[in-house]
Amino acid sequence: MFEIGFPELLLIAVVGLIVIGPERLPEALRALGLWLGRMRRSFSAVKTEIEKEIGMDEVRRQLHNEAVMEEMKHIEDEMTQTGDATAKATAPIPDPKPSKPADPTAGDNG
Repeated sequence: MFEIGFPELLLIAVVGLIVIGPERLPEALRALGLWLGRMRRSFSAVKTEIEKEIGMDEVRRQLHNEAVMEEMKHIEDEMTQTGDATAKATAPIPDPKPSKPADPTAGDNG
């Protein structure tokens, strides 16, 4: 930004005194001060509002991320359950009657 030092302020005061006159100069300075104060408050309010909006966007983004992570966890649990059910369904079924090995000596009387 630009800087205004004492010599610049003195020059502005002299020009103002010449242009406006000594009678109306205090009123003009007072009005200028009020306007500058209003502008500062307005800029401050806008800045605060923007900071709030940015903060709210961050909160919304964080909540959205948490919701996505929760949904991913839910999908992961469903996939695990589906995988377990598939593994159980495709497991070999045990034979209810165990097969007896043939006795080589039983029918062979020689």
